[in-house]
Amino acid sequence: MKIATWNVNSIRTRLEHICAWTKETQPDVILFQEIKVTEAFFPFEDIESQGYNLVVFGQKSYNGVAIASKFPLEDITRGLPLCPDDPQARYIEAVTGGMRVASVYVPNGQTVDCEKFHYKLTFMEGLGAHMAHLLTKDEPVVVGGDYNITRDDQDVYDPESWKEKILCSSQERTALRKLLHLGYVDLLRQDSPEEKNYTWWDYRQDSFTQNRGLRIDHILGSPQVIDRLQSTGVDRHIRALDRPSDHAPVWVNVK
Repeated sequence: MKIATWNVNSIRTRLEHICAWTKETQPDVILFQEIKVTEAFFPFEDIESQGYNLVVFGQKSYNGVAIASKFPLEDITRGLPLCPDDPQARYIEAVTGGMRVASVYVPNGQTVDCEKFHYKLTFMEGLGAHMAHLLTKDEPVVVGGDYNITRDDQDVYDPESWKEKILCSSQERTALRKLLHLGYVDLLRQDSPEEKNYTWWDYRQDSFTQNRGLRIDHILGSPQVIDRLQSTGVDRHIRALDRPSDHAPVWVNVK
């Protein structure tokens, strides 16, 4: 089973890229983030015509997550159960193809000294509590998405210039590390421990062509997934297309 995650930065704007990519790479499950559209205006037909079932948790103009799968989607959860009052659409979960999968879009946080940063850390606490609960189900779990956090300096093209800035601060990295301490594994790092697998490049300052990137998109797997891991990758070439998302798709192959 090939599971991919992709922050598309507007699913309607990137629809042509998405359809071409799915035909080329044939992922079985796709975890979308930042779809920036409500369910009423989601392009269901275009993606369903590629052989996918869909569940969507959308929001007008901002945020929004979705799951596409070639298998039936069941036991669907929209929003973090421990954050019922969160007005932003940032989490969706389903069982599909014998696995529980979730798409998560962690808040950016803007700067480390503002209210949005506090919201980010609070969201991570709620995510961690729910992910701990998922481990009690004794089933394979994959939680992929745009975490808006680098795991460590290996995920940063210039660690010194990003030191303690948003996406790279100690507080954020501690929050991400807590998810790993629950028992989840960073599948991309597990498969290629020495690689600098950047997944996001700023639109400004020619960042992509100069490979000034960060790895902020992660796929975390429960212990039941680790032994099934076969391969992983980042589809960097999608970021080089005309009018791309600033993120590239990340994928894992599991038995």
